Amino acid sequence: MFQGHEVTVLDNFFTGRKKNIEHWIGHENFELIHHDIVNPIYIEVDEIYHLASPASPPHYMFNPVKTLKTNTMGTINVLGLAKRVHAKVLFASTSEVYGDPEQHPQDEEYWGHVNPIGPRACYDEGKRVAETLCYSFAKQDHVEVRVARIFNTYGPRMHMSDGRVVSNFILQSLQNEPITIYGAGNQTRSFQYVSDLVDGLLALMNSNYSLPVNIGNPEEHTILSFAEIIRNLIGTSSKIVLLPKMEDDPQRRKPNITRALTYIGWQPKVGMLDGLNRTIEYFKAELSHAKRKESFNVYGHSASKKSLDQDLAKFSDRKQHNTL
Repeated sequence: MFQGHEVTVLDNFFTGRKKNIEHWIGHENFELIHHDIVNPIYIEVDEIYHLASPASPPHYMFNPVKTLKTNTMGTINVLGLAKRVHAKVLFASTSEVYGDPEQHPQDEEYWGHVNPIGPRACYDEGKRVAETLCYSFAKQDHVEVRVARIFNTYGPRMHMSDGRVVSNFILQSLQNEPITIYGAGNQTRSFQYVSDLVDGLLALMNSNYSLPVNIGNPEEHTILSFAEIIRNLIGTSSKIVLLPKMEDDPQRRKPNITRALTYIGWQPKVGMLDGLNRTIEYFKAELSHAKRKESFNVYGHSASKKSLDQDLAKFSDRKQHNTL
């Protein structure tokens, strides 16, 4: 918008929050429409960033049919809009299309290893069929498409009840609670900071490359070592507790970003420690705000610490915390 672009945001706020975009409300180039893309919409646009879909396991498993509808019917509606107004579409796909991969690291030629009827299938297969829809519209109706396969991403404005590794580990550490890991902790993930993701999406949209592109940070860590890194950065005495592993939890995840480097000139810039420190500061502020809000709005000035801690527990659903 600072470059003069007019931006229209569609959101049904199933997982999003108005707080995340409130600083743009009132800007002359910004418009917010409360809308669910499962239903068609008729507006004039030049480019579409199709980011709609719950992305953390607790959210997409909460209503698997809705997740599938968003990624199928919603994608058809987005591509239909693009066809009508001759807009370019960037589809936010996911590393989950690779499932529990048998190839490591994962490049874009890998077809994946996905359980089509498992608990993660609504998201994994939803994104896979959405990619198919993108390229079907491209072949049949000449819609210009870009497909970003996004790997694990973290940073400010994550919700406290997001249910993913980074948010849960940070919140557990900040509250001096046990850091819970599902499985032995030797499963690996590669985490990228959100500003790197944004740069990657912009670079892909502005490129002439139409095949899928991995957008992720190839720096790989075990979940156990990642928990230890966060614990040390915060300086907490939280114990690490191992719980039974989750069904279909991918054991290794690392992007091959050769295609991104070659065709769109992109690679991550933000180091892990730098990104984590920024995210920790954000969650400190969120936690402090939540405590003040609960103290004054729910319990009054005489709130006890025990009551506050019990109420704050609802912000950290840890049942699915390390499934991404």
